[in-house]
Amino acid sequence: MDFRPTEEQAAAAGLAARIFRDLATHERLATAGTGSDAELWKALTTAGLTAAVADVGLLGLVLLLEEQGRTTAQVPFAATCAYGILPVTAHGGAELRDRLLPALGTGEAVATGAFPARGYVARADGGRLSGTLPVVPWLRDATHVLVPDDGRALWLVRTDAPGVRTQPVETTAPWSAGRLTLAGAEAEPLAGPEAYEPVLAAARTAFAGLQAGVCAGSLARAVAHTSTREQFGRPLSTHQGVQLRAADAHMDTEAIRVTAYEAAWRIDAGLPAYEHALTAAWWASEAGKRVVHAGQHLHGGMGADLDHPVHRHFLWGRQLDAYLGCGAELLAELGASLAKETA
Repeated sequence: MDFRPTEEQAAAAGLAARIFRDLATHERLATAGTGSDAELWKALTTAGLTAAVADVGLLGLVLLLEEQGRTTAQVPFAATCAYGILPVTAHGGAELRDRLLPALGTGEAVATGAFPARGYVARADGGRLSGTLPVVPWLRDATHVLVPDDGRALWLVRTDAPGVRTQPVETTAPWSAGRLTLAGAEAEPLAGPEAYEPVLAAARTAFAGLQAGVCAGSLARAVAHTSTREQFGRPLSTHQGVQLRAADAHMDTEAIRVTAYEAAWRIDAGLPAYEHALTAAWWASEAGKRVVHAGQHLHGGMGADLDHPVHRHFLWGRQLDAYLGCGAELLAELGASLAKETA
């Protein structure tokens, strides 16, 4: 396996890093509150980064999402790519791709997904859907939602369609989330049940990449703080306890990154990767919690300040832990998958 990015992937990641660094500042994020930054979203789509995901693949997307995570930028980038660009490209028909992909690329359309399937959605004759999905990330921004039904077939639902109701829901991180209620809502078929696991694996890998960036950003802030903050006449970073805590956080961050890279590389190569995506999700969930707690702890009393930038990384890390599923759940699913494969 070769995780080295292509020239195109590296260029896209570099451009994303510059845009996020310039526009996703602490002041702008504080102003955005629980909403999205429309100017930043426009900058990303105008630069062609959303549309480029269809070409740079999942590994390219993971690299882009690392840059978003470093700044905890308030835009529906991960959701639109993981639940819109990638699944429509991989599983949509020619007419759907021609109609929806350009709109997703320019930001005219915004996608999200009800994954993993934690609610229950029933499909009636004619493809109408009914059910409730309690928490859907970035739903308040979305024009389209990718929804699995009770048989795990995949459907695209427009949020402005008759029979579709959305309600704001506040989550740990300000993800513009919402509750989705479907009452005989019209839906457009995307793919059959065979596409559910590939879409879920790609989404888990993408959000693991986002968590790698969140952790890297938290750790970078902690390193900067402990290198300049002095105690007993010397920087905090010279104390062995601080060094060990930071080293553990660095190793956890690298574990999240490398497992996400491996899963993404395998998916792009067309290799079996469902268990690899679960492994990446487990590391992102379990190790991600440890890293963002360490980042806050290494800031001392300042880490308890809700307005401090490092607190945003803490909130995002905990939200991604909850969204991907707790470690025990992911390990149980991984064990069941491996046992089924062995049998």
